[in-house]
This record gives sequence, structure tokens and C-alpha cells, in this order.
Amino acid sequence: MADITQIKAYVYTADEAHASAEGNVYLGIAGREFLLRKQGQDTTHQQGEKYTYVLGQDSNVADARYNDPTTPPLDTDDLDHYPVYLRLEPSGLEPAWCLEWVDVTVNPDTKVPHVFANPRLKGTDPKHRLWLDTSHGTTLYLKRSDDNL
Repeated sequence: MADITQIKAYVYTADEAHASAEGNVYLGIAGREFLLRKQGQDTTHQQGEKYTYVLGQDSNVADARYNDPTTPPLDTDDLDHYPVYLRLEPSGLEPAWCLEWVDVTVNPDTKVPHVFANPRLKGTDPKHRLWLDTSHGTTLYLKRSDDNL
């Protein structure tokens, strides 16, 4: 049991036609939801782009004060009591989003980082990508990773 001081979310949008998303992307972890948007970033995740979002210590997200796992303090014990997920809140004319990969690391610079991913997305084959949209689902659940993907 330890305080969660930093969360890093690595989010890759597929490099294929119409893969970009309009809308907000949220990370659910340890009983809270956090908006994954960098300072100055609009609500679009661009085709072929790889994003690293940092919450907490050394934050690079918009509204860092409100997207902070230390306020109120979260604990690594909470990681086993609540689901970990990525959720799209679609908007705009082309709201569907093609997700290539995501992994989330809690307290990455410690002796015991906690890593979450969805192994079904592992690999470069297009069948390992996931389209998120209101017409076919907006949420991808993650699970603990036994290896450091």
C-alpha cells in the first residue's frame, strides 16, 4: 500500500483513415476518472499520433490541479478495488476513434510500478485495433500486466 503520486498513460491512435477522434478521452483508475488532454490540445486524438499523459508529479495535462491523483490522495490499494479503463466521450461529425494501443503505469519510477493494458491490442495487425464510438462501445477495460509491455 502506497500513495499514488504519478500516473503515465501511453495512448496510440491507429495510423489508418478516419482513425482520429473528436471528443474527450478519460482514464478511470483507483475509483476516479481523469481527463486525458494536454495543455493546449483540442479534443482530437490525431491519426497515427502517440500521446503520453502524465497525471500528478510532473503533470502535462490540462487542468492539472483537478486531474491529480494526489488530491484527494489515492492509494495503490485502490487499484485492486476499482476497474481500470479508457473511455471515449465522442463528439463532432466523425466521433469514432481507432485505438492502436494503451498502457497505464502507476508510480512508474518506483521499485514496484503497476502496469495496466489490454493484451488483445498487442501486435501490429489491424485486427488488434479497437474502434470506439457510441454505435459500438466507448470503453476499453484494462488489466494488470504481468510483463512490462
